[in-house]
Amino acid sequence: MYEFNCVLMFKFFKSKSEKQKLEDRYKKLLEESYKLSTVNRKLSDEKAYEADQILKQIESLNKQQ
Repeated sequence: MYEFNCVLMFKFFKSKSEKQKLEDRYKKLLEESYKLSTVNRKLSDEKAYEADQILKQIESLNKQQ
């Protein structure tokens, strides 16, 4: 039990990589875009555009590796 708690504690403090942060942001923007698509099309398009820009950053990181 103690070993399990230590593993959870270290996972809590483990920082995310730049790629993981971008992927999380990309996913969040796509969800926001989808939710806004029925209410405000212009805002939805802006969120989709932001998500596309982040996707390009993710792809460039993948090429560097």
